[in-house]
Order: sequence, then structure tokens, then C-alpha cells
Amino acid sequence: MGKLMKESHTSLRDDFQVSCIELDVLVNAAINCSGVLGSRMTGGGFGGCTVTLLQRSVVDSVMATMRENFIRKFNKDAAQRIEFYICTPSEGARRVSL
Repeated sequence: MGKLMKESHTSLRDDFQVSCIELDVLVNAAINCSGVLGSRMTGGGFGGCTVTLLQRSVVDSVMATMRENFIRKFNKDAAQRIEFYICTPSEGARRVSL
């Protein structure tokens, strides 16, 4: 899954040109962290958001690395726009009986 996420981001960036430098910086920061399986842009692109699949034990360090890389590339004020949402996978859609 992680490999497909990385390939998908590369395709969205290079083939469809719907990524942007901000998303590329965040994805690159994430995929270079230990414990990260994959990362890619999601949504409409052009400044949207990324989704990163990672081990629970590295959540805090990956978020810190992503923020640090963003600050290094842009500036401290730009990093104020970064928000992280922690999600846990669930069983997904299924029939519910009453």
C-alpha cells in the first residue's frame, strides 16, 4: 500500500501536474521518516492536503519532521497553516442490521 501511495503521488505530481511545492515538501518529509509506509497528496491538489500511512509509534516524530521541513523550505509563518488530523483505520462500509 505504501509503495502505491508513493507512486500515486509521483504520478499526480509529474503526469497530471496537480500537486504543488507545499504538498511535495510534506510528502517528501514524511516518506523519508522511519516508520512511514507511504504518503501522497489527496483532495483537489494545488495546496490541498496529504495522507500518510505510518506506524502509530512514530506519529509525533513524523509530524515534527514534516513541520520542520516545511519551515525550512518556506518560513515559520507558513507553518502556522499546517494542521494534522490523526485517524485510525476502521472496518469500513458494511451492512448494519438492526
